[in-house]
Amino acid sequence: MINVTLYTRSDADNTEAILAELEALSDRFPHQVAVMHVDTDEALSAAYGGNTPLVEIGPYKLKYPFDGPRLQVALGAASDRKRQMEEIGGEDHVRRVEQGKTITRSDRLTMWFSDHYMLVFNLVMALFVGLPFLAPVLMKTGAEIPATVIYKLYSPFCHQLGYRSWFLFGEQAAYPRALAEQGGITYEEASGLAPDDLLGGREFYGNDRVGYKVAICERDVAIYGSLLIFGLVFSTVGKKLKPLHWALWVLIGMVPMGLDGVSQLPSLLPLPEAWKWLPMRESTPLLRTITGALFGLATGWFGYPYVKESVDETRIFLLKKTAIAQAQKDPAVPEVK
Repeated sequence: MINVTLYTRSDADNTEAILAELEALSDRFPHQVAVMHVDTDEALSAAYGGNTPLVEIGPYKLKYPFDGPRLQVALGAASDRKRQMEEIGGEDHVRRVEQGKTITRSDRLTMWFSDHYMLVFNLVMALFVGLPFLAPVLMKTGAEIPATVIYKLYSPFCHQLGYRSWFLFGEQAAYPRALAEQGGITYEEASGLAPDDLLGGREFYGNDRVGYKVAICERDVAIYGSLLIFGLVFSTVGKKLKPLHWALWVLIGMVPMGLDGVSQLPSLLPLPEAWKWLPMRESTPLLRTITGALFGLATGWFGYPYVKESVDETRIFLLKKTAIAQAQKDPAVPEVK
């Protein structure tokens, strides 16, 4: 039996007439009809809202207005194609077709995810950027073991250098190296460590006087925090945003952060005397925050709309699969809302 899908709107006055045309051809070309109201789902509306009524018969699509003869030609072509596919594919093809009409647990989980994917993303991002702030809280309360677990958990994702991290419960919010010329207590004074001791900078968590560092650096806080903010905005009002052009993503997101980060490398490397002419520079907490936030926002704007497109395509496929399965189970009620 051929699967026919009719995409229409709930208030369309020609739906019954199209169904009657299809019913008149059912004896000659056995088929089942699934009716999908595109105005009941955002993804369906975006994909088909301007093209209804639309009849899909196998790989063939007919946009209204169409008549009985055109439906007959499409049904005949779909029937011939179905017969050829069965002859070529044999029992394996028939089995795959039947499996395609069965709604699995994986399908239900995917459908749920298509409804809540931004909630999932935002919760994961909130946890990822929020947990590092728990580490200094635990250190302050004397719970060093769980705090250390958090620091170690995030160490593969961030350099965790003390002079490029935020601190809680101390005299300052940050302790840049003296090279940054920010004033106040420098990292060298706060930690007693040399400015080029990278391992010491990673392992310096803080103390009661200077406070305790967040488990990810200033730039990472800005990156993931701005991704979370953009995700919340996108979830509520921005799902119709078009993806940011890749060139703008590079210009806005990558170039400022790259320039700020790469220009610091000479000050971190044990350079021989012959290379001491290279400019020595240390960024500031403000610059790290600005460039990190620009990268996070640009990345969210570039990536989330593409994620939505992919999720919507999968959702439409599953909605159609559900409609066909429902029509097969109960031909008298061939529609999914």
